[in-house]
Amino acid sequence: MEAGLHGTSFLCSPLANTRPGAVGGAAPVCRERSEGMERLGPPPPLLLLLLFLAASGAEQPRDSLREELLLSPLPSGDVAATFQFRTRWDSDLQREGVSHYRLFPKALGQLISKYSVRELHLSLTQGFWRTRSWGQPYLQAPAGAELWVWFQESVSDVDKAWKDLSNILSGIFCASLNFIDSTNTVVPTASFKPLGLANVTDHRFLRYAVLPREVVCTENLTPWKKLLPCSSKAGLAVLLKAERLFHSSYHSQAVHIRPICRDALCMSMSWELRQTLMVVFDSFASGYGKKDWSLFKIFSRTLTEACPLASQSKVYVDISSKGQEKELLEVSPAPLSVHEASVQGDRRTYAVYDLLNPGLFNGSRSLNVQLKWKRPQDGLDLAVPVLHAQRYVSGYGLETGEISTLIYNTHPYRAFPVLLLETVPWYLRLYIHTLTIITKGKENKPSYIHYQPAQDRQRPHLLEMLIQLPANSVTKITIQFERALLKWTEYTPDPNHGFYVSPSVLSALVPSVIAMKEEDEDQSPLFASLFPSLDGSSYFVRLYTEPLLVNLPTPDFSMPYNVICLTCTVVAVCYGSFYNLLTRTFHVEEPNRGGLAKRLANVIRKMRGVPLL
Repeated sequence: MEAGLHGTSFLCSPLANTRPGAVGGAAPVCRERSEGMERLGPPPPLLLLLLFLAASGAEQPRDSLREELLLSPLPSGDVAATFQFRTRWDSDLQREGVSHYRLFPKALGQLISKYSVRELHLSLTQGFWRTRSWGQPYLQAPAGAELWVWFQESVSDVDKAWKDLSNILSGIFCASLNFIDSTNTVVPTASFKPLGLANVTDHRFLRYAVLPREVVCTENLTPWKKLLPCSSKAGLAVLLKAERLFHSSYHSQAVHIRPICRDALCMSMSWELRQTLMVVFDSFASGYGKKDWSLFKIFSRTLTEACPLASQSKVYVDISSKGQEKELLEVSPAPLSVHEASVQGDRRTYAVYDLLNPGLFNGSRSLNVQLKWKRPQDGLDLAVPVLHAQRYVSGYGLETGEISTLIYNTHPYRAFPVLLLETVPWYLRLYIHTLTIITKGKENKPSYIHYQPAQDRQRPHLLEMLIQLPANSVTKITIQFERALLKWTEYTPDPNHGFYVSPSVLSALVPSVIAMKEEDEDQSPLFASLFPSLDGSSYFVRLYTEPLLVNLPTPDFSMPYNVICLTCTVVAVCYGSFYNLLTRTFHVEEPNRGGLAKRLANVIRKMRGVPLL
């Protein structure tokens, strides 16, 4: 057998050295010959031409990168900067044995392939988005860390895959996602549907968890930037300076992975990676009391070039205004184009700066977008959002309490339903019979309700309700709870700080006040976002309330120290004295009269008249 193998060699075509899947998935084509055969001559030119045409005609996986930055002055006077980096890969990671990665991060690609992930959504947020002061966000995220994943139907043990996936993501993003376990994981039935290409919505393959206590810092931003094809060396990512980003009122970075249609017919599938980062800067603190701002004032840097690997690199500046404010705004340098769009029920005007346009850098080597007001402004009118909510804890003492949620519908004449998701830890024992929903002084019965009770130290409470919100109304939802007494090993290192409760999640199709037109996603990717509007009458909104901080009955953890000190003192004083009395032997010693030397000394001292010894 060995002689036969050693006596055989292979002559391969040029395609043989190609890795599988690199050229249409073609396998090496080789011809076998024995030692006794004569050496074959060079292949004819016609054969080489056919092989070249076959290789060039084969469909190769293509990938593309698009980067966008949206700068928006907020009604409160702050400035919001939204970065979005979209990497699209025309490849099926679930079926093809992919071994070569160009723009798509290899760490995430292997993660999707190994754990059969259908969709992955991760956000790390520091701060809370003030909806009433800042308006509706393009993509809001709760405070702390949020992770929700859809798995493929081929996954047999979803809980094990969920645990392994969260541990690996914890290492990739340097976050505390390894603390995700069964006590803070729920399986929503209606609130989180797949955002990508999916025809199966079996909620058994969905997992959702929030860590509201997670603190976001530079160690989370660095691995997030390393996933970008140009990292932070070129393009819009050069503005991501950590000391400026975290000196802000709000900071949220997210990663969204989902399958999408490759073309209009949706005959094949592509994978999309969206890396979004939203920051809110206090323009009054950074601009010495003025609402004027620029890229250099905000980021301490300017733009010099686009990412060489990007097929699109644009900067959008929101120059929308009401009344006479349009004449008071001055944007420099003058934009080469202006884009108008309907965003979340409102008409917006954007100045567009295309970094791939050679004429943008004709006058200077860098781009420093500036927005100035021709005269000082006292303030902008705060437009109340159509849908917003707040949540708080009421009651006294450390035995019982009440969770209240207020949902506002400010639409003047349209009512719409909202889907509410409540996740409460097991140590707050809910009394579901005390659930009340009041709207305009009347009881409001939900049309759909799903409740999963908690199990001590096993799983949290899960409550989902579909509630109808009348026009121009406030809906109050209350439920009472009882605080549990934890074991002393289950308390955090700072138990008197309190325990966090995950925020509520509101999902709704909000009716638009104006007539919205369907936007082309390729022309305005930021405005289409992850929730495109199917018709012009409504748009999808997902909001998060504040996380709650609840105090639990906490023992005095200084008592063990006091008991130890008192016990040691009693043992040292009492037990030591008794031990000495019981074990020590006492002897009576008779006085010694001294020896011969002493007597002789006394005789001499007596003769001299000196006192005796």
